[in-house]
Amino acid sequence: MGELNNHLIIISFDGLSTQDFDYIKNLTNFGMYLEKASYCKKVFSVYPTLTYPAHATIVTGKYPKNHGIINNTLLQVDRKEPDWYWQRKYIKGDTIYDLAMQKGMKVAALLWPVTAKSKIQYNMPEVMANRSWQNQILVSLLNGSPWFQFKMNYKYGYLRNGINQPQLDNFTHEALLDTLKDKKPNLTLVHYTDLDSIRHYFGYNSLEAKLALQRHDLRLGDIINTLKENNMYENSTIIILGDHSSIDENKVINLNVLLKKHNYFKIGEKNQIVDYRAIVKNCDGSAYVYVKNSDEVGNVFEIIKKFNEEHKCIEKIYSKKEAEALGADPNCALMLEARCGYYFQDEHEGDVVVDINNNHKYTKATHGYSPFKEKYTTVFMASGKGIREGEIVEKMNLVDEGPTIAKLLDIELKDADGKVIESFLK
Repeated sequence: MGELNNHLIIISFDGLSTQDFDYIKNLTNFGMYLEKASYCKKVFSVYPTLTYPAHATIVTGKYPKNHGIINNTLLQVDRKEPDWYWQRKYIKGDTIYDLAMQKGMKVAALLWPVTAKSKIQYNMPEVMANRSWQNQILVSLLNGSPWFQFKMNYKYGYLRNGINQPQLDNFTHEALLDTLKDKKPNLTLVHYTDLDSIRHYFGYNSLEAKLALQRHDLRLGDIINTLKENNMYENSTIIILGDHSSIDENKVINLNVLLKKHNYFKIGEKNQIVDYRAIVKNCDGSAYVYVKNSDEVGNVFEIIKKFNEEHKCIEKIYSKKEAEALGADPNCALMLEARCGYYFQDEHEGDVVVDINNNHKYTKATHGYSPFKEKYTTVFMASGKGIREGEIVEKMNLVDEGPTIAKLLDIELKDADGKVIESFLK
């Protein structure tokens, strides 16, 4: 399918779950799309099941330990709001968009994670102004394609209200339709966060989440209509995927409070951590434990284990070796998996376990857990040029998506961990 007059559109509906499939298949546009699509309803994500590690996996076919995006945010112990893995430089090795451009293809990306400062020709990266002196529009312009972004902001910026949803996705969506029409890219990557944001705020099975799925259905219809109106549809492939699911929670675990009591780090004048011997770095549903001196790992393990015997909030404590075998950060000393109903944060004050109790500081549903938690898989759907109709794959892994997409583009991710799902392809 890699010819330059073809169009591959990858639509990431952040947080789209296996459990959503039976609902969306009865919506107008998802229903029509699925009539000719092939799909897998049970896709195992990566560990941790976070947006940035997952999206880096989708474009590389690698586990986080191999592509380098092992969390959403960097380990910056002195910062209350650490920077995210926004920039392409953090990904190790090839991505499908780099290889596509090397073959002369035109690529567009709209709010696709970990693409800031990439060479994508039409790039509106997901990046935030994370310093008091920074301006959001300027930060975006400097990290993506300035003129392209300027035009999109000029035309559709009125739709946005910061990062609030559904306004942010409404802006992204109009920019996408404009880009498809005007630029006709060979490869387009678009990331919608409406559903995920709504589930964080209102809960997994909330009415608001259903309304977000209905909005996505309308967006899908707009995309298909835009392709048809611009004589692109017959030469297009539309891939719809999720990156992870979510789980409702009602308690927060702040293990750094526990480590602080055991004098594992120093606190500065502004109540920030200035140095540590051991520290917990959250991935929401899971957490990494970093220990500077390997001789102290056993002590840290015992402290956490003893605490958990009393509170029973941690489902599993993985060793460094076990975490690496699951595809997570090989530099951690331990990895912790929360029980359902709990998730981790990095606070070092207050109680170790906190009841959420409708406190707006906390979310109502989250992710980051093990991809093997029950009823926690995501989905992959493909339709159009180069795709067989009606092929149903029982289960696959997120690492298989990159190699499969690459084959559609007639390129190869040579060091991918996943495999091509041949049954989807003509």
